[in-house]
Amino acid sequence: MSRVGRNPIQIPSGVNIRTEGSFVSVKGPKGVLEWNIPAGINISVQGDSIEVVRSAETKQFKALHGTVRNIIANMVIGTSIGYKKILDISGVGYRAQVQGNKILFTLGYSHPVEYQLPEGISAEVDKKQVQITIQGIDKQVMGQVAANIRSLRAPDIYKGKGVRYANEFIKLKVGKAGKK
Repeated sequence: MSRVGRNPIQIPSGVNIRTEGSFVSVKGPKGVLEWNIPAGINISVQGDSIEVVRSAETKQFKALHGTVRNIIANMVIGTSIGYKKILDISGVGYRAQVQGNKILFTLGYSHPVEYQLPEGISAEVDKKQVQITIQGIDKQVMGQVAANIRSLRAPDIYKGKGVRYANEFIKLKVGKAGKK
């Protein structure tokens, strides 16, 4: 049995789980997330915990067991607490501004770069306009948004300029030595 899949998911107070066949809906103080569970995997809600069970011992169901459990656990955490990712911008003149549901970046290109935030994701920029905080309830969508923003100007390996995650370490390369 899957080590991850057999662990029950604790439901915090204020979060409601609704299941109809292969459809699961998680409603909490931050919002609502819905997902269709793959065939062959079943969930049962027992009091304040959720248990994920596979219907057969095939290789496919064993692979899905832990994945389904973690996706449902992420839905519970997202609707109760939410997720947050911080990005840092480094470089002379590099900055960001939030305008409604758009982020305007100045990243050293000849034009400003505009990034449209998807529904359910919000962003904040600090006073110095060099740190972006992305928040949302869907972990997968929020992580994809952070990766897309980072790819607008990935960190340079020689000077370290660009957009990076707050906890990301960039090992800088040494430039050319020149003539001797």
